[in-house]
Amino acid sequence: MCPGSDLESRGSTLNGDHQNQLLKRYNEETGDGDKFIHGFLRKIQVGDEVLSIGKIAGPIIMTTLLIHSRSIISMLFLSHLGKEELAGGSLAMGFGNITGLSVIKGLAIGMDPICGQAYGARRYSVLSQTFYRALCLLLLISIPISILWLNVEPIFLRLGQDPDATKVAKVYLVAFIPELLAQSFLHPVRTFLRAQGINTPLTIAAICAVLLHPLINYIFTIYFELGVKGVALALACNTFNLNLGLIIYMVMSETPLKPWHDVTIVSVFQGWRPLLALALPSLLSVCLEWWWYEIMLFLCGLLDNPKASVAAMGILIQTTGLLYNFPFSLSNSICTRVSQALGAGRPSCAHRAATIGLLMAFAFGLSAFAVMTVLRSWWGRLFTDEPQILDLIYTVLPILGLCEVGNSPQTAACGVLTGTARPKDGVRINLCSFYLVGLPVAILTTFTFKIGFEGLWFGLLAAQISCVCMMVYTLVRTDWKHQAKRANELTIAAAGKDDLEATLLTSDH
Repeated sequence: MCPGSDLESRGSTLNGDHQNQLLKRYNEETGDGDKFIHGFLRKIQVGDEVLSIGKIAGPIIMTTLLIHSRSIISMLFLSHLGKEELAGGSLAMGFGNITGLSVIKGLAIGMDPICGQAYGARRYSVLSQTFYRALCLLLLISIPISILWLNVEPIFLRLGQDPDATKVAKVYLVAFIPELLAQSFLHPVRTFLRAQGINTPLTIAAICAVLLHPLINYIFTIYFELGVKGVALALACNTFNLNLGLIIYMVMSETPLKPWHDVTIVSVFQGWRPLLALALPSLLSVCLEWWWYEIMLFLCGLLDNPKASVAAMGILIQTTGLLYNFPFSLSNSICTRVSQALGAGRPSCAHRAATIGLLMAFAFGLSAFAVMTVLRSWWGRLFTDEPQILDLIYTVLPILGLCEVGNSPQTAACGVLTGTARPKDGVRINLCSFYLVGLPVAILTTFTFKIGFEGLWFGLLAAQISCVCMMVYTLVRTDWKHQAKRANELTIAAAGKDDLEATLLTSDH
């Protein structure tokens, strides 16, 4: 139910719809003189929703920042290895994120609406079954990705990348394959616990893993003199440590549902259609956005100063990733609130969570713009002392911050679409905004109008503005009662009781 309502004191537990009806009836009975009370109670509901979203988002923000700090640490080690290693490592990290980690993440998002809505509907066996289906799916998709990484050198050279940076990138990606396998387990178990509102154990595991990460980096990179290979292996070790911590928690704790309960071999092979119907569009939606950054990275290699541009782009992408952790965590929190409310048959609670979450995200976007503008003089110096790279970072940081004003609310809106099991809407929006708007603007401003490096970021700004506008329009038109009905049908289909129900997922009204 919508938490914190003072109406509970009337002696019964009321959901959000009942609260609204009672407030309306109370106002009609008491007249205009008590509209103040009506407004006051609504403010209490808003405040409680902000707290509810914050309680979920807080540990997620802490965890995502800790996990992202691994990349910052890796970038620092790469920068101290040399300019060539920084350029090659940045190229490899970008390519690895786009072709590998984004695929794993995108497919795993298909779990979110199923697990959240099933938990809200108290169909707990569906969570365990979905966990194993997603784990099998991610491990299978890791095979072709690994083959791609093993043969990446001719691809980079054909795309016109610097030969020296390409050799470094290949070494990094080959050593990065264990990280891909570790992420294939981490994402499903995170979603499994997050659907139950359990986020603190991952935060604790992340703290322990990150504290060890600089030491492991030093051992692999400096002590064993593995260079960029050591940086990649250190990331894999970090993720394996995270997984180990979560496994220990699930074995030792009596609080959460266990993924090995209420699962049979037969049940794992049933009910795949709902997961695939959500995972594949979610994958495409994530990849369309992430691939855009990879395209920007490759376009940097075509500029007059390719090494400096690629290195600066790598640092700036890491910066956007750092900022992205906040709206991403908020998006996960909104997804959990919306999906649980819809699974429990409470559409007004879902609507309220979506609206308040979007406003919180917009406020963060404005804050990010201010911070990036203020810090642009010294931010780049955390990573490098190269004058060319520092000049590019100094020029672009305010544009990057302005992009966050659009990126933050559109990321939160993606959480609403995920919670309502509508990934196809996200695909259409990302395709239009990033490739029909953003990419042409980036190419025109960079190469036709000769703006150069900054032109790529003007393209991103155009993409983010168009994306948030389309997202908001989609959510305004949402029929929340219909979404609650779809949630019930989805959890039934995911249980494997009636796979034909999965066809209803194509009706995303």
